Formats: sequence, C-alpha cells, structure tokens
Amino acid sequence: MSKTNAKLELLSHIRSQFKPPIESNLLCATIQKGDDYGDDDEVIERTFNLTTGYTKEDWNDFLSKLDFMYDSGYGGQELFGTIWYTDGTWSERGEYDGSEWWQYQKCPDIPIELKRIDKERDQKLNNIINEK
Repeated sequence: MSKTNAKLELLSHIRSQFKPPIESNLLCATIQKGDDYGDDDEVIERTFNLTTGYTKEDWNDFLSKLDFMYDSGYGGQELFGTIWYTDGTWSERGEYDGSEWWQYQKCPDIPIELKRIDKERDQKLNNIINEK
C-alpha cells in the first residue's frame, strides 16, 4: 500500500513542468475519485473541477478538495483526470496494474514527410487574398 496525498502529488507534478506561479500555467482541470467503499450513508464528492477563468479563491477551493490520501500503489486505479495548460499541453492520469501517476503530454512535432510547405504557403496566400 502506498498512501499519497492527491493535492501534494498534483502540485509536485505541475511544479516539475512549469516555474512558479504554477497556477498561471493551468487552463482548467477535472479529477475524479474512484470508488470509495465507505459508509453507504456518507455523501462523498467524487469529481473536482477547476473551470477556465477560475479565480484565486476557485484555485484554493480546488486544492482544498484534493487534500486527501489515496492508495497510489498496485491494485485498482483510484484517481482519474485531465489537466489542461495554457500552452496547449496537458497532463492525464497514467496507470499500469493499478499503480498511478500524472503523465505530461504535448503534441508531437509533425514529421517532415507529412509537411507540405508548398501547400501551406498556397493556403496562407489564399487566406490573405480572400480576406481583402
């Protein structure tokens, strides 16, 4: 069993990708907590959203809700989610055999064999001509 604090894990992951202030690099996020086999009468919040255009208060509330421990070790996956960044990159939950982590993603460069500079140039010229 590997107990991990969801809030601290998230902040550590974002800090590893961006310089402070880290929240200025976030566009939005959604994190879902997996099944919790607790008391049936207990209401457990399972989805935590940080919407675009969030305020400092929204950011602090989001972090406060993520301040819980979960088992990030092998077994069933307990956290799911996606974080979108202002530069067009994103992070999503990775999982293998129940072991979990945040995985930073960016769009790969287009291979040279797929780039048609001549068609891109023609398209730009057509756009310029048609705008007039």
